[in-house]
Amino acid sequence: VQLQASGGGSVQPGTSLRLSCATSGFTLEDYAIGWFRQAPGKEREFVAAISWSGDSTRSADSVKGRFIISRDNAKNTVYLQMNSLKPEDTALYSCAAAVSRWGPTSVGRHYSYWGQGTQVTVSS
Repeated sequence: VQLQASGGGSVQPGTSLRLSCATSGFTLEDYAIGWFRQAPGKEREFVAAISWSGDSTRSADSVKGRFIISRDNAKNTVYLQMNSLKPEDTALYSCAAAVSRWGPTSVGRHYSYWGQGTQVTVSS
């Protein structure tokens, strides 16, 4: 089972990035996928999640209206479109998979598989 996050980088405030989570080794349709982030010296926090079908999503209040999660099961990939980035969005972003019965859960312990992260740095 593998989840590989990519697409991070160093950008200026107000710009956009799109992260990708490429999956392999399991049937993506059986899982909800979530994005979490962790900034230096802070605890990991939930960002956004999407149900196995893509019909249901959940986002943290801090990113609502700015970040959009989507998935393409045919490509085994989940995306996180991040718009209007702020310095406080700076963190290591990771994707994770939770069995579909949990839905787009924000609870970290519901996730069975975790991938390596991709760094996002927002600064002027």
